[in-house]
Amino acid sequence: MTLVRSAVYKSSYLLTYLLTYLYADGILLLAPSVNTLQKILHVCKKELDWLDLTINLSKSSCMRMGRRFKVHCSNIVSIYGHEIKWSNSIRYLGVYLTANSVYSCSFSHAKRSFYRSFNAIFGKVGRVASKEVVVELMKKCLPVLYYAIEVCPLNKAHINSLDFAVGSCFSKIFCTKSRETIS
Repeated sequence: MTLVRSAVYKSSYLLTYLLTYLYADGILLLAPSVNTLQKILHVCKKELDWLDLTINLSKSSCMRMGRRFKVHCSNIVSIYGHEIKWSNSIRYLGVYLTANSVYSCSFSHAKRSFYRSFNAIFGKVGRVASKEVVVELMKKCLPVLYYAIEVCPLNKAHINSLDFAVGSCFSKIFCTKSRETIS
């Protein structure tokens, strides 16, 4: 991932920086205020126009983090008058970031994909080949669940939730409800 640090504006008292994360065709703009985000969006739009590229506004959204994440804001407006709506979560490179007072991620999509991949394997093989199902669970399903987990701060609830997802699959493979049996 490329990290570009660029100056947004200068005043006699303050030099404000914003972070722009670029990867493939994804752009993530981080700004200290809504006003600064509006300004940097216009700067990015002008640069993209110069490169003959466009912003897909249907895939774009804004999200707030910090003490005031619950405060209602008017929508960000592009140069051409199209509004970018505010959202409680955004997806960037497969990771779901959530609006909160601190940086946080949502694992619900990862768990849903994990269960979907496990059920596809288990539905084909079943209990007759439990060793093979465990091998496939480790090779195919756990990477889906743990994708980009290192960029997300984990609290005890997240860890218990991920542990429960894996444990429930082992319970299904070995036909047991006892956590001690599969530990």
